[in-house]
Amino acid sequence: MPSLSDIGTVKDIMQRHGFSFSKGLGQNFLVNPSVCPRMAEMGGADETAGVLEIGPGIGVLTAELARRARKVVAIELDDRLIPVLGETLAEFSNVTVIHGDALQLDLAAIIREYFADCDHVAVCANLPYYITSPIIMALLESRLPVTSVTVMVQKEAADRICAPVGSRESGALTVAIHYYSKPRMLFRVSAGSFMPPPKVNSAVIRMDILHEPAYDVGDEKTFFRMIRAGFSQRRKTLANSLTSGGFLTREQAAQALSDAGIAPNSRIEALDMERLAMLSRIICQITC
Repeated sequence: MPSLSDIGTVKDIMQRHGFSFSKGLGQNFLVNPSVCPRMAEMGGADETAGVLEIGPGIGVLTAELARRARKVVAIELDDRLIPVLGETLAEFSNVTVIHGDALQLDLAAIIREYFADCDHVAVCANLPYYITSPIIMALLESRLPVTSVTVMVQKEAADRICAPVGSRESGALTVAIHYYSKPRMLFRVSAGSFMPPPKVNSAVIRMDILHEPAYDVGDEKTFFRMIRAGFSQRRKTLANSLTSGGFLTREQAAQALSDAGIAPNSRIEALDMERLAMLSRIICQITC
């Protein structure tokens, strides 16, 4: 099989299978030959690992994962790509392609079924931009038995995810990811690395999963309600944003901020994880 990073090869495969790109599915295939090997090596693929991939496209990253990992399971939503993957991955006996929506499938059951003989499981994927946040949060919130999640995302999303909590760039997604994992930027990928090239640059990030949260927030449900309320109207002061949607009464918000030693005119984006966790514990004491 010729290189799946070769534009001529990609065009030939597409033509033979009558395939055309879907803007709705955010399809951009990698054609930079240096990206996928780096991503596979830095994403936890080794001879003892099982790797779960979401959105394999024509299989360019899948092939690199298969060369390194014990087993690879690739989940593809677009049924038009299933026969394409059957051709491009034919040489690999350690790859299973599942047709389905990763947001609807039972990923824990898939991991149990296919990776029982693997020492550890990692997620490695080139995510379509339009489902970046839902996929990442689904992977983290479900507490899958995985050691890391390595994904390529839009550069702006990578900057937000890896930003320190409490910085201007941080948001609700930043806080959630830092609660469940330790994120770090691996490397950047230019728009010209794709076919067709997107209008933005990308970056590869890795999130090492925490077996236990690094911060005591009191009650997770209350913590994430607080985060959503605070960041839904981030220009508002904490005193006002905490009352959004009936989360707290004005009296409760005032008491919580006072007990936490936080000025009422502060904004949630200025609080680091330690202060957010403390505020959450105090809100739990007041409301729970």
